[in-house]
Amino acid sequence: MRAMPKTPTAPIHPPALRPGHIAIVMDGNGRWAQKRWLPRVAGHKQGVEALRRVVRACIERGVPVLSVFAFSSENWSRPVEEVSGLMDLLVVALSREVPSLRENGVQLHFPGDRSGLSARVVQGLEAAERDTAHNRTLVLNVCFNYGGRWDIAQAAQRLVHEGREITEENLSSVMALGHVADPDLLIRTGGELRISNFLLWQSAYTELVFTECLWPDFDAQELDRAMAEFARRERRFGQTSEQRAEVEPLAVAAGQQHA
Repeated sequence: MRAMPKTPTAPIHPPALRPGHIAIVMDGNGRWAQKRWLPRVAGHKQGVEALRRVVRACIERGVPVLSVFAFSSENWSRPVEEVSGLMDLLVVALSREVPSLRENGVQLHFPGDRSGLSARVVQGLEAAERDTAHNRTLVLNVCFNYGGRWDIAQAAQRLVHEGREITEENLSSVMALGHVADPDLLIRTGGELRISNFLLWQSAYTELVFTECLWPDFDAQELDRAMAEFARRERRFGQTSEQRAEVEPLAVAAGQQHA
């Protein structure tokens, strides 16, 4: 069984300045491969290594939730060989990575539309979720065949089917990531300045950080840069700076009591 790689000593972020939920658009795998005259699938394989590094870094930094955009509902329009390679890579990664993730306390979820996936892939996703359901160290949401608009539509359809009123609270509860709080920090790698239909509902007050770093090169140091930028932001949630100044000391004190 392969151990997860160690990262340098994690910096200490006070609880009030540490994101409780980090989301990442893992962009740049194909460009990373093309720069090296490799097939695009080689970049996706290297991207799995980057994800392993970031999972370890989040555990060491006390980040309880990590959500990554692995395959969007729009990615089906990519070349057939790339889509096929991604599906094969997912199956192989599940078989190789789940035992180590389970040992390290990672609870896996695969938010997304499973209706278009093969039976083999769906069975692998379900098995991985069952095998890690008891873990509590880190919740890892690997969003696969996911789209933010799809998520809102399926949530509304579910409420209608259940005869429940469509309210913000009810919609949030039946979103694909309804089991976790909304992301505090969203990182997009690869230099693009958009979120590309990722967690549209959940990112209403999320802090956005964009980096030129291609995803296969992303590591603990890049994560720390993004977390440091997050710590410098003033999050007002519609309030004034003066109102937040009254609230923040209470939040810091509460975090210190539970640290």
